[in-house]
Amino acid sequence: MIAVAGLGIESSTFSPARTEAAAFHPSRGAEVLAWSPFLTSGQPLRAAADWRGALVGKALPGGTVTGPAYAELAAELLNRLRELGPIDGLWYDIHGAMTVEGLDDAEADLLRRIRGVVGPDVLVSTSMDLHGNVSRELVHLSDLITCYRTAPHEDVTETRERAARNLVDLLTSGAPRPVKAWVPVPVLLAGEQTSTRIEPARSIYAAVEEVAATDGVTDAAVWVGYAWADEPRNRAAVVVTGEDSDAVSASAERLARGFWEARHDFAFAAPTGTLDACLDAALTSTARPYFISDTGDNPTAGGAGDVTWGLRQVLDRPEFKDPSGPTVIYASLPGPDAVETAVRAGVGATVTVTAGAEVDDRHADPLTLTGVVHTIRHGDRYARVEVVLTVGSVHVVLTRLRKPYHHEHDFTELELDPQAADVVLVKIGYLEPELFAMAADWKMALTPGGVDQELTSLGHRRVRRPLYPFDPAMPEPDLTARLIAPSNQRLSGPNE
Repeated sequence: MIAVAGLGIESSTFSPARTEAAAFHPSRGAEVLAWSPFLTSGQPLRAAADWRGALVGKALPGGTVTGPAYAELAAELLNRLRELGPIDGLWYDIHGAMTVEGLDDAEADLLRRIRGVVGPDVLVSTSMDLHGNVSRELVHLSDLITCYRTAPHEDVTETRERAARNLVDLLTSGAPRPVKAWVPVPVLLAGEQTSTRIEPARSIYAAVEEVAATDGVTDAAVWVGYAWADEPRNRAAVVVTGEDSDAVSASAERLARGFWEARHDFAFAAPTGTLDACLDAALTSTARPYFISDTGDNPTAGGAGDVTWGLRQVLDRPEFKDPSGPTVIYASLPGPDAVETAVRAGVGATVTVTAGAEVDDRHADPLTLTGVVHTIRHGDRYARVEVVLTVGSVHVVLTRLRKPYHHEHDFTELELDPQAADVVLVKIGYLEPELFAMAADWKMALTPGGVDQELTSLGHRRVRRPLYPFDPAMPEPDLTARLIAPSNQRLSGPNE
């Protein structure tokens, strides 16, 4: 029997937001398996084992998880594992950047507690986001560990399937636990600077594929780490697993050296500038639609989503004051009271509402705006209720709860046509695949918020130093592979 369990979120410690248990939308039992197409009925991997869902919760990136929320979710997850009885394997399905109040290295803590329930002999395969963090203890507690190889993440299903398949292969082969080589790399960069669409990350991750195909190697992974949290584990890392200790060690060191040597070459995935400069460029360009990322409050990186600074700048522009001006879409700004007012008034009504800055008011106050209700939509998984308010020539998307806008249907379901717009501003970092394909041109605006791209100004205090780019003149690091003890043996030495 193989159980499936895990909790996943990116938690910005630089956002004042807090994440509660309901935000994880936990799945239980058969619901857990339904999220994995390779485990549906008739699929070979489904037939290869008796799969049982315990609890898997995945939250939209956000603020630090509250202690009570983590306690509640962890307790239920552990109880469900106890109820399953003896298991042979566990697929640990996480993100890797969860911060919990008063706790460092939450994913290792949870897996340690899981080990206390299922025992040391159960084989564990861990799947992660490449923006997760990999401590020595997490590697120790896992027998197999892997992560995405693309950013934006176009291989989510492929990665999760690889983790499950590697676990089944290990269980059915009867082979000993794999050798694990871990190399922490003292580099911490934002995802927008490490996209695999461009160099050097493109080549770094191409090398991961090559290493994984090496004789004696089962899998290889490179983590960029999560830049907007302040814990000792936050940095890049490499893990290679396999049966041949020499091949595993040499491969891990090759990947780690490649990442370190490329540290000066990483650059933003698109041209950047102030928001005003990006708007100026959009208005003088003939490219349509012209996308602008409002990066500092990106809810899919951990931003609170309700910073009003960017929208305020847009609405202050004289070009957008008249309804006949350039068509602009702005997505989005949470404002539950504003949404309720618009819903009561109905489509076509003119309303004055105030929204935003209920969570993160450090950069701008709540924003009052007057406009015509263009659309009302109920039932979204994240936003719950969405309203489009037309202010001058700007279509402002207001939500009851924060929501990322990554797909064309996110707009068309609101009776908005992003392909026909002049300018589309989205609270995002690098554009997700559908938006990237849609954009005739694109810039990233460097704006304030809980995921501000100016990392060295955020105030990291607890990351391990020296660390690039915080210490640009730091000495060469020790990139020797650390062979990590099997999970059923005691871990000795520092957790580096």
